[in-house]
Amino acid sequence: MTPTVPLRHPSAPRPVPGPGLGTLARMLGLSTPGPEEFRELGEALTVGDRPMDELVEWMYREGMATTRPLFERALREGIAAVPEAPEPLREFFEYVETVPEWVDRRKIRHAERVSCLGGRDGIYVARDMSFLGGYLASGFNKTLLRTGALEKGPAKRFAETTQWAMDVTAPGGMALRGSGFRSTVHVRLIHSLVRRHVAAMPDWRAEEWGLPINQTDMAATLVGAVIAPMIGAIGMGVVITPRDADAMAHLARYVGWVMGVEERFLPTDFRDSVRILYHTLTAITNPDDTSRQLAIPMRDEPLGWHYDHLQGLRRRIARSQHLSIAMMYLGPSAMKRLGLPSRTLPWYPVLRIPINLARSARARLIPGQFERVVAEGRAAQLSFIRTLAGPDAAVIGGSAEHITPAA
Repeated sequence: MTPTVPLRHPSAPRPVPGPGLGTLARMLGLSTPGPEEFRELGEALTVGDRPMDELVEWMYREGMATTRPLFERALREGIAAVPEAPEPLREFFEYVETVPEWVDRRKIRHAERVSCLGGRDGIYVARDMSFLGGYLASGFNKTLLRTGALEKGPAKRFAETTQWAMDVTAPGGMALRGSGFRSTVHVRLIHSLVRRHVAAMPDWRAEEWGLPINQTDMAATLVGAVIAPMIGAIGMGVVITPRDADAMAHLARYVGWVMGVEERFLPTDFRDSVRILYHTLTAITNPDDTSRQLAIPMRDEPLGWHYDHLQGLRRRIARSQHLSIAMMYLGPSAMKRLGLPSRTLPWYPVLRIPINLARSARARLIPGQFERVVAEGRAAQLSFIRTLAGPDAAVIGGSAEHITPAA
């Protein structure tokens, strides 16, 4: 039987948002996906995460009150520390705790450091290019809106996403039971809970939208979260070498594997990560009214950020600053489709280019300074999470946990 392709899948590849990704893809010799590959992207809109989805079904059959604590204990301590674990739970954790042979820990350690080189600017790009630009994929928005994204506001969800990224790139974060490994498996569980909950809603139109949080959307989100901010940081003057870029692609590959992205959508190197991002965006970029619904609140969200001094002034500057970054990377057409000002000048990236070039020169050319720049960058990134979340810590998956009892 030929797999069904949901109606949201376009008949041909669409243009990707912004001028940068298409240009980079052409520079790397990449073209739009061919008919067979494009159809595969459409078919993957109906594919979830079988190992986790089967485990979640078992957890509900047995009762979440008993199975969820066992899951959390296995995640925290390892499945060997849960001798009474039932077979379905043991099978899943033995699978996810078995590190693939292709994982290179040296590359992952290098990627941890590279992710900090951009400091706050790396996270700014993640917010204003990847996170905001992601709302142009209206198929994914259908799921977000049904998990209460509008009511909770964008700051909470982005703070959670940023905390996940900080866990993944923490020293040793993707080691077994490291902070990033645990956070990623936890996100995988939340994805499955949301998938089950939203797919069962009476207004969910599977023939049109496919499966919530499917393989195509997950592949785009993975590379958009791990690789796209690094690409964007280059545009703001952060120097990234080919070795750095391939290390980040390797990190994305392992993170995606732990998160439940199928191997066919995991990048093998930096060029392949750009291919996956470019190809998936040609398939899922289809802005509609939901794009504006989710993007417009982000326009004024900096006016609620937490600063210790000159709060009112700094909030207004932050609003202008982040709109300027979005303009540079998304372009006026995408900004207009998102309901954002389409005549904003990209003043902040222009001001940051010489500063980041100087920081990169310091890190690369002065002995002993690379690790210091990395440490400064990570401290700045952690500080920005506090700016977003204020005194309340960002709890990964917190914005979707309310669905568990009803799922």
